[in-house]
Amino acid sequence: MTDANIKAEHYLAIWNETDAERRRTMISKAWTEDAVYVDPLMRGEGHEHIGALVEGVQARFPGFRFTLIGRADGYGDNLRFSWGLGPEGAEPIVKGTDFAVLENGRLKAVHGFLDQVPAVA
Repeated sequence: MTDANIKAEHYLAIWNETDAERRRTMISKAWTEDAVYVDPLMRGEGHEHIGALVEGVQARFPGFRFTLIGRADGYGDNLRFSWGLGPEGAEPIVKGTDFAVLENGRLKAVHGFLDQVPAVA
């Protein structure tokens, strides 16, 4: 597997990309066609649905950015990393950990866990 941190940073860059066309291109390069994303609040299958999930998060938290917390870890086709979501330059108000399965270097499935969510989020 390529460097886990690079994979995690590319993944988070998709969630931070506000230009829809660039984001679609990033998703098509990083995710398999039949990819699945699931966390306790949402689920999406395929590029179009995953893109819609990203747009939904951006609409709910305008101006917030995802950042990598610590170092990503991986072995074989497995990737694990923690992230924060908050205003740029400030302490994240939402934190989570994602576990991904890769196929030929692309994301096949991502399972997200929410580690810190404020009551009003």
